[in-house]
Amino acid sequence: MSSHREAPEISKDPVADSTDLYAFVSPDAPNTVTLIANYVPLQGPAGGPNFYEFGDDVLYEINIDNDNDGDVDITFQFQFTNVIEIGGTFLYNIGPIASLDSPNWNRRQFYSVTRIDWEQSNQHRHHDWHNYDGPGIKQLGSNLPCPPCNIGPRSTPNYPTLAGQAIQTLSDGTVVFAGQRAEGFYVDLGSIFDLGALRPIQSAHLIPVPPSAMAVNATKELNVHSIALQIPMTLLTADGNQPSDPTQPLSVIGVWTTASRQRVHFNYQGRGQNDPADVGPWTQVSRLGNPLFNEVLVPMENKDDWNQSPPQNDSTFAAGVLNPELAKLLPVLYPTEFPNLAALVASGKPRADLAAVLLTGIPLGVVSPNFQNFTGTTQADLLRLNMAIPPSGTPNNLGVVGNDLAGFPNGRRLADDVVTIELKAIAGATYPLIDKTYIPDAAVGLVNQGLTANGTDQTAKGTESYLSSFPYLGTPHDGYDVPAA
Repeated sequence: MSSHREAPEISKDPVADSTDLYAFVSPDAPNTVTLIANYVPLQGPAGGPNFYEFGDDVLYEINIDNDNDGDVDITFQFQFTNVIEIGGTFLYNIGPIASLDSPNWNRRQFYSVTRIDWEQSNQHRHHDWHNYDGPGIKQLGSNLPCPPCNIGPRSTPNYPTLAGQAIQTLSDGTVVFAGQRAEGFYVDLGSIFDLGALRPIQSAHLIPVPPSAMAVNATKELNVHSIALQIPMTLLTADGNQPSDPTQPLSVIGVWTTASRQRVHFNYQGRGQNDPADVGPWTQVSRLGNPLFNEVLVPMENKDDWNQSPPQNDSTFAAGVLNPELAKLLPVLYPTEFPNLAALVASGKPRADLAAVLLTGIPLGVVSPNFQNFTGTTQADLLRLNMAIPPSGTPNNLGVVGNDLAGFPNGRRLADDVVTIELKAIAGATYPLIDKTYIPDAAVGLVNQGLTANGTDQTAKGTESYLSSFPYLGTPHDGYDVPAA
């Protein structure tokens, strides 16, 4: 999946597992950018009695590069605290939760938001801070409430109202939400990881099996925990101006999210109970920029190292982009379908097209005279967004591959079919950007995971009922109506 359980160590630590990252110009507030970072993957809606929550021992961060060097310039940090309001009960709630201050709600979660502008701060970057209050570091909000999980019609009878109460405005005008949402990422995981079975062309697979044309969304009716920000663009640009010219370098930001833990964990004795405590410097255990990067392009033995590294060190992992394993496998798995890709692989030419899409951004003029999301020559896995490109009136979920410059890999919108886009790119769809003589195989046009997303039709395959306004991800599924698998 996009980044669900993508490395051995983080698969054992779901509250710190960053699963999806989105960055897009807000369609209903086009002077702002919406950033959404999802954690705690694959939540079954029936989660009682210990319902899902953010880790109160995890430092969550959304990082922004706004001067095209692959290094962090702005960080939004989130830390969570759990509070037992009632006590003496094993229950999450003892009656209906009608509001965020309901006396029936036992276990609640609150959080703080801190912004660091690293150029103004006298602190070193990359987590080297602790209880510091000075230039460049500002707490934007504290004791902010998360909504409860969506339990069911008796416990959370009007969940959209509860979620709406949890949308807060910070001191700088940024809007924030942190809490459970419906999983918005859709993927035919079972097919793709069954030796690369692509249902539209599976009849040509090396290993024939009885065909199944029905795509299966592996994340259907699951939930995640989301941190969402809607930020005025002037608070993101390096010069403080509203970006209006897509050809200008400062119109582009690079975004990635991380989760960190402190290095030492132990239990206090003699305090009436064995309370765990964490001390020491923060150590990064998870990160995410572009979808599927660590999942598909980094070898198994290097995945944990990638999760602990900053993006500006990604030249270490560039070999997986320049010579992706999946590009070598497709002609083997589909012997008759990818002759041109097979010849490209055999030539040994590095995939500079994929390096542009994933590691540097696309330079001006490669796709369009007025399009670029280039962040310089530093190779770094960043989700790059040109903020001067307005939202599309007729969005195409294939993004730039579908001639919609407001979609992935120019940022990432909720409905963008990033699995199909990246499959097509690896199969050769983007190689003509650097070699006009190359002709993608006909099968590239058929490559599709067979799922789609529709923000209004709840019966459409892949649909997770996206909202038309912040925080955009849909109401989480409840355990009463969606039993555990």
